[in-house]
Amino acid sequence: MPQILIAECMQEISSFNPLPSDYDYFHIQRGVELLGQRGLNSAVAGALAVFGTRGDVTLLPCYGARSGSAGLLSAAGWQRLSGELLDAVAARIAEADAVFVSLHGAMGAEGELDPEGFLLSRIREIAGPAMPIVISLDLHGILTDRMLRQVDGLAIYHTYPHVDFADTGARAARLLLDIIDRRLDPVIARVTIPALVRGDELITRTGCYGDLIREAQRLERDRVALAAGIMIGNPFTDVPELCSQVLIVAERDGERAAAEAMRLAQEFWPLRHRMQGKLIALDRAIAQAKWMAGPVVFTDAADATSSGATGDSNVILAALREAGYSRRVLAQIVDPQAARAAHEAGVGAQVTVQLGGGLDRGRFTPMTVTATVESLSRGCGRFETGRSGFDAGPTAVLAFDNFTVVVISRTVGLVDRALYWANGVDPQDFDLIVVKCPHTEYRMYDAWVEKNFNIDAPGATSADLRSLGHTICARPIYPLDAEVKFDPSPVLYHAPRRR
Repeated sequence: MPQILIAECMQEISSFNPLPSDYDYFHIQRGVELLGQRGLNSAVAGALAVFGTRGDVTLLPCYGARSGSAGLLSAAGWQRLSGELLDAVAARIAEADAVFVSLHGAMGAEGELDPEGFLLSRIREIAGPAMPIVISLDLHGILTDRMLRQVDGLAIYHTYPHVDFADTGARAARLLLDIIDRRLDPVIARVTIPALVRGDELITRTGCYGDLIREAQRLERDRVALAAGIMIGNPFTDVPELCSQVLIVAERDGERAAAEAMRLAQEFWPLRHRMQGKLIALDRAIAQAKWMAGPVVFTDAADATSSGATGDSNVILAALREAGYSRRVLAQIVDPQAARAAHEAGVGAQVTVQLGGGLDRGRFTPMTVTATVESLSRGCGRFETGRSGFDAGPTAVLAFDNFTVVVISRTVGLVDRALYWANGVDPQDFDLIVVKCPHTEYRMYDAWVEKNFNIDAPGATSADLRSLGHTICARPIYPLDAEVKFDPSPVLYHAPRRR
């Protein structure tokens, strides 16, 4: 009766966010608390569902840590977080026959730029070479050489915008059980691609990236591969092994796995030009929006909290005011001071606040507004897709002129409409909606708006990648450098017990 240890550690960071994150950014689940994810759309929930179909499997829920995207994790926060997770693993590893770990892949901490690699190497050291370890990953993760040397297999998200969190965990769980049941010794083929990508072509439902992902899925369905995926990294996580890469997990045929990884990588490379953000100048977008029947969306991906930005950009709001845009505008912003002032004043009161620009002060300037406090809340709710909870801290809805702004105290991933709904506002009641997420699911906005403008604005997650200032990732890499050669060379990784 296999006993499977379950752990989780998930955070995505932007190295260009000046505000560090800390231990308090994480929602921690210890031991059986992890089982509370059952029924959610999360990798752990998907794994639990698969393990639950087996009467012979015993679960050893260990430790889970989840954070929204943010800035670099502080050294103290990382030491506490990693120490708790590894202590929890060490306390139960003697009971375990296998390990499943849910990771994001785009963490970064002060003093440790490969946190997932560190955790996996320590888990492998504790578990020994014979114990199977399988991981799940976000396709925006940075899968490193150190990580690959510790694991027997992996499963990677296949959708963007992400909707297959639970499905990915389920695929990882099935792979782990297959390794246990058939005593497999998998081989993993990896081909790295010196390219950073962004933009609409990454939407897997419609873009060319999705066409490649579907080929990876075919390899899984045809049993050519135990698992296959294409990771595009997070271009805002400036770490040494930042890149795009193809991963193929095979039962034993390393030569076939390497050939398939090479083929997909070579198909990816000429598409890198298409897979870049297509931005429109803010003044032009406003000029066009004024004459549209609407509604329209202004996507502020440069300040996307879901990608690790601060969320306090007021650049679009200020430009709309200055340009005299007179129709109804809905937006959100991270500003704990303004939210506090609204809570102190109370519903119906008028407050004068400096709105935005309080966190990323090198990019944004506070904007003075006198607003009516329309409503107040604790800032709690559940996301549409994952159904996991969020906590934005004390929240206020402020109204001034033709603007309605949901002001939150803590960054949460604004990947859907849940924050608006939780505070009594519906995006469909407005003419222009500011969305601080590079892409949301089609039904959420694009299905009913006249136009979605991808705004060229400053921010820690700008799709203008050359503007960010990478200093750590390996160079040359497209599009940061003009001359980049692609000379692919597959690397094979064998299960640790075979080395």
